[in-house]
Amino acid sequence: MENINLFVMVGAALILFIVFALLVSGFILYMVLRKRDTQQTQHSIRRNFPVLSHIRYISEHIGPELRQYLFEGDHEAKPFSRLDFQFIVKAGKYAKTIIAFGSKRDFEKPGFYIRNAFFAKQITDLEADNKKLIDTQKYVTDKDTLFARHEHSMEAQIKPWHYTDRDAVVMGKDTCRIPYKIKSPVAMSGMSYGALGDHAITALSYGLKDAGAYMNTGEGGISPYHLKGGADIIAQIGPAKFGFRNEDGSFSYEELRKKAAIPQVKAFELKLGQGAKIRGGHVEAAKVTPEIAEIRGVEPYKTIDSSNRFEEFHDMKTMMDFIEKIREVSGKPVGIKIVIGSEETFEEFVGFMAKTNRYPDFITIDGGEGGTGATYQAMADSVGLPIKPALMIAQRVLKKYKMRDKVTIIASGKLFSPDKIAIALALGADVIQIARGLMISVGCIGAQKCHSNECPVGVATTDPKLQKALVIEEKRYRVTNYMTTLREELFMLAAAAGLTSPRQFNEKHVVYVDNEFQAKTIAQVKEVVQVKELVSVKVVEKVVEAEKEKEKELQLV
Repeated sequence: MENINLFVMVGAALILFIVFALLVSGFILYMVLRKRDTQQTQHSIRRNFPVLSHIRYISEHIGPELRQYLFEGDHEAKPFSRLDFQFIVKAGKYAKTIIAFGSKRDFEKPGFYIRNAFFAKQITDLEADNKKLIDTQKYVTDKDTLFARHEHSMEAQIKPWHYTDRDAVVMGKDTCRIPYKIKSPVAMSGMSYGALGDHAITALSYGLKDAGAYMNTGEGGISPYHLKGGADIIAQIGPAKFGFRNEDGSFSYEELRKKAAIPQVKAFELKLGQGAKIRGGHVEAAKVTPEIAEIRGVEPYKTIDSSNRFEEFHDMKTMMDFIEKIREVSGKPVGIKIVIGSEETFEEFVGFMAKTNRYPDFITIDGGEGGTGATYQAMADSVGLPIKPALMIAQRVLKKYKMRDKVTIIASGKLFSPDKIAIALALGADVIQIARGLMISVGCIGAQKCHSNECPVGVATTDPKLQKALVIEEKRYRVTNYMTTLREELFMLAAAAGLTSPRQFNEKHVVYVDNEFQAKTIAQVKEVVQVKELVSVKVVEKVVEAEKEKEKELQLV
């Protein structure tokens, strides 16, 4: 009994000593922090509220996570909401996105809707190339509890839902020695190795190859990881000409010949602009590894800021000279990537094409809502038109000058779901490109640290330690499932609209519901815009006339 009492007393004394030591340590730490905070001159709040003010740093760091999981609604987060993420992840993991109970869309707000037919098409009526099934893996949920989700993956075969040869998009059929036939209505937008790590690019390459869709390299050049999986490639060439440059930075036609000789490389795209930035690319020094530097033709571990535009051309004529030279040397289609800023500037370009009969094989139109790894906030928010009005302008102007059938239109800008894709096709796009949706399918959680090389899930980083999180053999199937699910649901939307293929979507199949709950066709929306423009012009003319009359009266006085 005495031994027990002694043990209790020793234990109590030890606990008291620990508590006392913690209190003393805490007090000392408090005094040190207090002195440091009150004497520093950088932060006002820390001078007046020492120690306590440090809580705000904790809040700043965990705030996004708290909002994402506890406070934000399903549609609130930007640039992608919780429901957006859920749709993409479900399509990738389970190869299906079935929901129950009803839509969470706010039907009180204005927006675009797909016009359903009185008599929908049967699935057996759909004209899709589903002859060759795709081998993949998808997840099955065994048990979903409060603290864990128990799942297992299983091998599966899924339909590809490709266009038939009749509906396939063919780029360069009248201009190139080697045209490119596209049977997938959806493909990957430009994502460079360097902006994304080799694990992410490799998983995308394998996944897109299995899905039968091409990938765009982004302006960072053709890397071995883009080629690794065997997917078709559209090689993007930016103003810095990474992978296509001489030592002095000028364009290298010898490098172009080498790249054009690669069978996977199907076309070349000159990047004039991007939705999130009308400026050159930016890559932090930490991301520029020796391998990336060699691929791009730059020095390792030095920050890259490419120029805002090409030095090889400065107007429509010299740009077409450059395009035609690349087309001649490569024998493959050549296009441009642009952001439409106004109808006037785009009409000037199309007018030149019609007058000279010189044109690129395709035009990639990126909407202002497009993403990037690094840009200025103001530029991402306010420069360039969103994809829907941009497509409406492109379609209207190209038809006006009878150039629509000569140029393939590729659209990008948050078109990550079947309904958005269908609407973009109806507004004039021939092919849709996706970037961030595919990033999410390989694991992106929207941490928004793409520019820092500190992506916590190993997607937008070249750090080997962080890239361990991204398992290529698992994520490749998510890419395949996401792409095929998009196409399957796109065909289902076509059936609902009374069509046998998404290739048949046009302006008649989309309506716009305005603030007054009036449903308007795209043609009616255009008429309203044109009337408003005419009225505004007349108002300005009247104001000018009134000002002139006032000046005359003053002169008489």
